[in-house]
Amino acid sequence: MKRIFLFVVTNLTLMVVLSLVCSILGIDPATTGGLAIFSLVFGMGGAFVSLLLSKKMAKWSVGARTISGSEGETEGWLVRTVEQLAQQAKIGMPEVAIYNGAANAFATGAFKNKSLVAVSTGLLQGMSRAEVRAVLGHEVAHVANGDMVTMTLLQGVLNAAVLFLSRVIGFAVDRAVFRTRRGVGLGYYLTRMAMQLILGILASMIVMAYSRRREYAADACSARYLGSATDMVAALQRLGGISAGELPDSMKAFGISGREHWARLFSSHPPIESRIARLRSRSYQEP
Repeated sequence: MKRIFLFVVTNLTLMVVLSLVCSILGIDPATTGGLAIFSLVFGMGGAFVSLLLSKKMAKWSVGARTISGSEGETEGWLVRTVEQLAQQAKIGMPEVAIYNGAANAFATGAFKNKSLVAVSTGLLQGMSRAEVRAVLGHEVAHVANGDMVTMTLLQGVLNAAVLFLSRVIGFAVDRAVFRTRRGVGLGYYLTRMAMQLILGILASMIVMAYSRRREYAADACSARYLGSATDMVAALQRLGGISAGELPDSMKAFGISGREHWARLFSSHPPIESRIARLRSRSYQEP
């Protein structure tokens, strides 16, 4: 609830500040007021809907099946391991799921005590149990740290800003350059589309920068749960040597592994070498 409250306050503050700036620049307050409401509704609304549906959408998108632990020895071990890690992280027991695919895992959910942790068959087949446990610790850490919520809320704030600014800049250019005096002209639509693209790219860079930071934190938390960074390092080394599975676009930031883009500014995960070096540079033994 604290994150959602801060999200709402941040959105409102952002819209008020931007509206004041527009008023100072001479843009019609009535226009900016309407845009602020539009941006808040769609920016915040989309974020909340995405967050609340995240578990169902995640399971549907990869074909994950929830397990109880009674299906077999492997499933029983998975459920018991997630339960132990959840107790260490002081969160409610997540749903545990398995899906068919190359090596990967993810966590999602709107609430810490009602989350989902899913692993692929490729991960189970390609790693030792110690390594799988480290990956599960990484995913449980995402839940305990509230990363899914924060990522979604951050995206919502940026969505609202992009919607608002692209339209305000469109109005300004239409008036100043194209000399439109009534309504909006071609200049508004062209500028709005261009600015949505440019600002959207900038917003994506911010979201991905946060995503990379949270991956380091989840690695560190997993190492603390296990009492040593050894298994987490081994799991990352294993991921570096096998073909990691691709997740749907909406889930890529929540996986244990993600492909590095040609430009690291747009990558959801840091390079595996950097993650290993960060783990080896510190001690994570619990006091």
